[in-house]
Amino acid sequence: MVLPENWLILVIGGLISGIMAGFLGIGGGTVLVPMQVALGYSPLQAVATSSLAIVITSISGTVQNWRMGYFRFKPIIMLGIPAILTSKVGVELAELTKQYKQGSGFLLIGFGVLLLLNIYLVDLRQKLVKQEVTTTSRSNPVVSRVITGGAAGILSSLFGVGGGVIMVPLQMLLLAEPIKVAIQTSLGVIVMTAIASTIQHAANGNIAWMEGAILGLGGLVGAQISTRFLPKLPDAVVSIAFRSLLAILSIYIFWQGWQRL
Repeated sequence: MVLPENWLILVIGGLISGIMAGFLGIGGGTVLVPMQVALGYSPLQAVATSSLAIVITSISGTVQNWRMGYFRFKPIIMLGIPAILTSKVGVELAELTKQYKQGSGFLLIGFGVLLLLNIYLVDLRQKLVKQEVTTTSRSNPVVSRVITGGAAGILSSLFGVGGGVIMVPLQMLLLAEPIKVAIQTSLGVIVMTAIASTIQHAANGNIAWMEGAILGLGGLVGAQISTRFLPKLPDAVVSIAFRSLLAILSIYIFWQGWQRL
C-alpha cells in the first residue's frame, strides 16, 4: 500500500487527537473527523476511518490499564454488550446518508451538535469531580448500563468518536463511579465499540485503511506525549484551549454541513 500524499498532515492530526485523548479522556474523533473532511474525504468515510484509528489508540490504552491492574472485565462487558448492539443502529443511520443528496450535510450538522455537546459534558464531568460524586446510585444498575453503553454505541458508529465523552459522565451520574474508574472502564468499552463499528463500516466499504492506520499510530504517540508533559500545564489554560478548539471545529463543521444541504 502506498502512503497518501497528505500523510504528514494525517500524522499531525493523529498526534493532536492522541494528546486530547490522553490528557482529557475523550475520543480523538472530535478532531479526526473534521480534519478529514477538510482534507476532502467524504463525511461518511471520515467517520468510518476515524473508527479504525480509535481501535488502535484505545487498545493501547486498555493494554496499559490491564498491565497496571485497572482492567475490570465484568463492568466492561456489561457496558460493552449494549454498546455493540446499538453500534449497528449507528452504522445503519450513517449509511442512510448515501441514499439522500443532503445526507452528508445532515451527518455533519449532527456531528457539529455533538461537538457542542462535548463542551457541556466535559464541563459536567469537571463539576462532578469537584463534587466528589461517589455515593451509591439509586437507579437500577442494569438499566443504567444499558442506557450508558447503548448511547455510546450509537455515537461511536454514527459519528466516529469513541463514546467516552458521554460514557464517563453517565457512569458517574447513574452508576456513582469515581472519575478514574469511569475513564478506565469506558476505555475498555471503546475498544469493543470501535472494533464493532470498524467491522461494519469495512463491510460497507467506507474505510480508508492506510489513512486510518496513520491516524491511529499518530494517536498512540500523542497519548504518550500528553501523559508526560501536558499535566504540567494549568487546568484553566487547558480548559479554555479545549473549549475554543471545539467551538471552532463546530462552526467549521456546521458550515460544511450547510454547504451540502
